Amino acid sequence: AKGLLTEAIRGDDPVLFFEHKAMFGVKGEVPDGEYRVKFGQARVTREGGDATIVTCGRMVNFSEKAADKLAADGIGCDVIDLRTTSPMDEEAILDSVEETGRLIVVDESPPRCSLAADIAALVANKAFSSLKAPPEMVTAPHTPIPFARELERAWLPSPQKVEDAVRKTLAYRG
Repeated sequence: AKGLLTEAIRGDDPVLFFEHKAMFGVKGEVPDGEYRVKFGQARVTREGGDATIVTCGRMVNFSEKAADKLAADGIGCDVIDLRTTSPMDEEAILDSVEETGRLIVVDESPPRCSLAADIAALVANKAFSSLKAPPEMVTAPHTPIPFARELERAWLPSPQKVEDAVRKTLAYRG
Protein backbone atom coordinates (compact mmCIF):
# COMPACT_ATOMS: atom_id res chain seq x y z
CA ALA A 1 0.00 0.00 0.00
CA LYS A 2 2.83 2.40 0.83
CA GLY A 3 4.54 1.82 -2.50
CA LEU A 4 1.35 2.25 -4.52
CA LEU A 5 0.28 5.37 -2.64
CA THR A 6 3.74 6.90 -3.04
CA GLU A 7 3.62 6.14 -6.77
CA ALA A 8 0.19 7.78 -6.99
CA ILE A 9 1.38 10.91 -5.21
CA ARG A 10 4.66 11.24 -7.10
CA GLY A 11 3.28 10.41 -10.54
CA ASP A 12 2.13 13.01 -13.06
CA ASP A 13 -1.14 11.28 -14.03
CA PRO A 14 -4.43 11.43 -12.15
CA VAL A 15 -5.01 8.35 -10.00
CA LEU A 16 -7.97 6.79 -8.19
CA PHE A 17 -6.67 5.00 -5.08
CA PHE A 18 -9.11 2.63 -3.38
CA GLU A 19 -8.62 1.02 0.01
CA HIS A 20 -10.81 -1.75 1.37
CA LYS A 21 -12.25 -0.81 4.76
CA ALA A 22 -12.02 -4.43 5.94
CA MET A 23 -8.23 -4.25 5.50
CA PHE A 24 -7.64 -1.21 7.72
CA GLY A 25 -6.68 -3.47 10.63
CA VAL A 26 -4.23 -5.62 8.66
CA LYS A 27 -0.70 -5.35 10.01
CA GLY A 28 2.53 -6.15 8.24
CA GLU A 29 6.01 -4.99 7.39
CA VAL A 30 6.32 -1.49 5.93
CA PRO A 31 9.50 -0.60 4.00
CA ASP A 32 11.57 2.26 5.39
CA GLY A 33 12.32 5.38 3.37
CA GLU A 34 11.20 6.16 -0.16
CA TYR A 35 9.40 3.13 -1.58
CA ARG A 36 7.45 2.99 -4.83
CA VAL A 37 5.59 0.23 -6.64
CA LYS A 38 5.16 0.84 -10.37
CA PHE A 39 1.59 0.64 -11.59
CA GLY A 40 0.83 -2.36 -13.77
CA GLN A 41 3.26 -4.73 -12.03
CA ALA A 42 1.56 -7.66 -10.35
CA ARG A 43 3.11 -9.57 -7.46
CA VAL A 44 3.18 -13.36 -7.31
CA THR A 45 2.53 -14.19 -3.65
CA ARG A 46 2.61 -18.00 -4.09
CA GLU A 47 4.06 -20.20 -6.79
CA GLY A 48 2.77 -23.53 -8.01
CA GLY A 49 2.31 -25.37 -11.26
CA ASP A 50 -1.25 -26.68 -11.01
CA ALA A 51 -3.48 -23.59 -11.25
CA THR A 52 -3.37 -19.80 -11.47
CA ILE A 53 -5.40 -17.70 -9.04
CA VAL A 54 -5.67 -14.02 -10.03
CA THR A 55 -7.05 -11.49 -7.58
CA CYS A 56 -6.49 -8.18 -5.82
CA GLY A 57 -7.20 -6.38 -2.57
CA ARG A 58 -8.82 -8.26 0.28
CA MET A 59 -9.29 -11.34 -1.88
CA VAL A 60 -5.50 -11.89 -1.95
CA ASN A 61 -5.61 -13.04 1.68
CA PHE A 62 -8.58 -15.32 0.97
CA SER A 63 -6.79 -16.80 -2.06
CA GLU A 64 -3.58 -17.37 -0.09
CA LYS A 65 -5.54 -19.24 2.60
CA ALA A 66 -7.06 -21.46 -0.07
CA ALA A 67 -3.63 -22.01 -1.67
CA ASP A 68 -2.17 -23.01 1.71
CA LYS A 69 -4.93 -25.58 2.23
CA LEU A 70 -4.50 -26.92 -1.31
CA ALA A 71 -0.72 -27.13 -0.84
CA ALA A 72 -1.28 -29.47 2.09
CA ASP A 73 -2.90 -31.82 -0.46
CA GLY A 74 -0.03 -31.45 -2.92
CA ILE A 75 -1.76 -28.90 -5.18
CA GLY A 76 0.40 -25.91 -6.09
CA CYS A 77 -1.15 -22.60 -7.13
CA ASP A 78 0.29 -19.39 -8.46
CA VAL A 79 -1.45 -16.59 -6.58
CA ILE A 80 -1.20 -13.31 -8.47
CA ASP A 81 -1.96 -10.06 -6.66
CA LEU A 82 -2.70 -7.60 -9.45
CA ARG A 83 -2.16 -4.57 -7.16
CA THR A 84 -3.47 -2.32 -9.95
CA THR A 85 -6.29 -2.92 -12.41
CA SER A 86 -5.55 -0.16 -14.91
CA PRO A 87 -2.88 -0.66 -16.01
CA MET A 88 -3.17 -4.40 -15.44
CA ASP A 89 -0.22 -6.78 -15.68
CA GLU A 90 -1.55 -8.94 -18.52
CA GLU A 91 1.85 -10.52 -19.07
CA ALA A 92 1.97 -11.94 -15.52
CA ILE A 93 -1.50 -13.44 -15.92
CA LEU A 94 -0.87 -14.92 -19.36
CA ASP A 95 2.57 -16.31 -18.47
CA SER A 96 1.16 -18.08 -15.44
CA VAL A 97 -1.86 -19.50 -17.27
CA GLU A 98 0.39 -20.75 -20.06
CA GLU A 99 2.33 -22.67 -17.38
CA THR A 100 -0.59 -24.02 -15.33
CA GLY A 101 -3.35 -24.28 -17.95
CA ARG A 102 -5.97 -23.32 -15.36
CA LEU A 103 -7.40 -19.93 -14.34
CA ILE A 104 -9.38 -19.02 -11.26
CA VAL A 105 -10.24 -15.33 -10.86
CA VAL A 106 -11.34 -14.16 -7.43
CA ASP A 107 -13.24 -10.87 -7.32
CA GLU A 108 -15.44 -9.44 -4.58
CA SER A 109 -17.75 -7.86 -7.16
CA PRO A 110 -20.74 -9.56 -8.77
CA PRO A 111 -19.79 -11.36 -12.00
CA ARG A 112 -21.35 -9.10 -14.64
CA CYS A 113 -19.10 -6.34 -16.02
CA SER A 114 -16.48 -7.18 -13.40
CA LEU A 115 -12.74 -7.55 -13.11
CA ALA A 116 -13.24 -11.32 -13.05
CA ALA A 117 -15.13 -11.24 -16.35
CA ASP A 118 -12.47 -8.98 -17.88
CA ILE A 119 -9.61 -11.29 -16.87
CA ALA A 120 -11.45 -14.43 -17.99
CA ALA A 121 -12.06 -12.78 -21.37
CA LEU A 122 -8.41 -11.70 -21.60
CA VAL A 123 -7.23 -15.27 -21.06
CA ALA A 124 -9.86 -16.71 -23.42
CA ASN A 125 -8.71 -14.28 -26.13
CA LYS A 126 -4.95 -14.49 -25.67
CA ALA A 127 -4.21 -17.88 -24.07
CA PHE A 128 -7.14 -20.10 -25.06
CA SER A 129 -4.92 -22.86 -26.44
CA SER A 130 -3.12 -23.09 -23.08
CA LEU A 131 -6.29 -23.75 -21.08
CA LYS A 132 -6.88 -27.30 -19.82
CA ALA A 133 -10.21 -26.32 -18.22
CA PRO A 134 -12.70 -23.47 -18.53
CA PRO A 135 -11.79 -20.41 -16.45
CA GLU A 136 -13.55 -20.23 -13.08
CA MET A 137 -14.78 -16.98 -11.55
CA VAL A 138 -15.20 -16.85 -7.78
CA THR A 139 -17.36 -13.78 -7.28
CA ALA A 140 -20.25 -12.53 -5.26
CA PRO A 141 -23.59 -13.57 -6.75
CA HIS A 142 -25.37 -11.36 -9.25
CA THR A 143 -27.55 -9.80 -6.55
CA PRO A 144 -27.54 -6.69 -4.37
CA ILE A 145 -25.29 -6.80 -1.29
CA PRO A 146 -27.32 -8.08 1.67
CA PHE A 147 -27.63 -5.80 4.68
CA ALA A 148 -27.37 -8.42 7.45
CA ARG A 149 -23.77 -9.19 8.38
CA GLU A 150 -24.31 -12.98 8.30
CA LEU A 151 -25.85 -12.79 4.84
CA GLU A 152 -23.06 -10.53 3.59
CA ARG A 153 -20.47 -13.10 4.75
CA ALA A 154 -22.33 -15.81 2.82
CA TRP A 155 -22.59 -13.51 -0.22
CA LEU A 156 -18.84 -12.79 -0.43
CA PRO A 157 -16.22 -15.10 -1.92
CA SER A 158 -14.44 -17.17 0.73
CA PRO A 159 -11.28 -19.27 0.93
CA GLN A 160 -13.49 -22.37 0.73
CA LYS A 161 -15.14 -21.14 -2.48
CA VAL A 162 -11.69 -20.47 -3.96
CA GLU A 163 -10.51 -23.94 -2.99
CA ASP A 164 -13.62 -25.51 -4.51
CA ALA A 165 -13.05 -23.63 -7.79
CA VAL A 166 -9.44 -24.81 -8.00
CA ARG A 167 -10.49 -28.39 -7.38
CA LYS A 168 -13.21 -28.07 -10.04
CA THR A 169 -10.68 -26.96 -12.68
CA LEU A 170 -8.32 -29.78 -11.72
CA ALA A 171 -11.13 -32.35 -12.03
CA TYR A 172 -12.25 -31.09 -15.47
CA ARG A 173 -11.87 -33.79 -18.11
CA GLY A 174 -13.44 -31.94 -21.06
